[in-house]
Amino acid sequence: MSIRFTAKARRGMVALTVAAGLALGVAGCGGGGGDDKKPQTSTSPSKNGDSQPSAQEGQSDEPLAELKGPNGLVLDITSAARDAGGFVTVSGTLKNDSGRLLTIPAQLSGNETEIIRNGRSFGGATLVDAKGRKRYYVLRDTDGRPLTTTGVSSLKSGETVPVFMQFPAPPADTNQVSFQLPMFAPADISISG
Repeated sequence: MSIRFTAKARRGMVALTVAAGLALGVAGCGGGGGDDKKPQTSTSPSKNGDSQPSAQEGQSDEPLAELKGPNGLVLDITSAARDAGGFVTVSGTLKNDSGRLLTIPAQLSGNETEIIRNGRSFGGATLVDAKGRKRYYVLRDTDGRPLTTTGVSSLKSGETVPVFMQFPAPPADTNQVSFQLPMFAPADISISG
């Protein structure tokens, strides 16, 4: 086989590959049948005047629990949701109810060397399943970083910041757990999902 024949064949394969890629790209970007109608909205105004938000419109105003911490820090837990992957994500807001700038205590990160090495976090949080007699610690990624909100070092007076912590899920029949965070009062919460 000659070098010239091989080079022509290689150029032909490259051209064929590029042409196929362009054809797929054009087909993928197509308009979908030339239908220029505006999309119809699926929401309709309420007939009785109620403006109650649905579960999909956001979380309820009433937190699952309110934990009081040091110097006027308050953690409102707004949800504890179990997902299909075997995790429980606890979400909420941390707020400064004091009249001054507060530094977030380092103790919230916990005392494990691997978590502390990755900076400020809520890695010290745990879920306690009293029925199953187990304690669940914050999950970590493959680099040892906690799966929580990180980098919160201080809060101004009246400031709030959204936070989350992810844990392994307790057994499916366990819906009540105690949420614990160092320096905060513990609270019983219900897991949804």
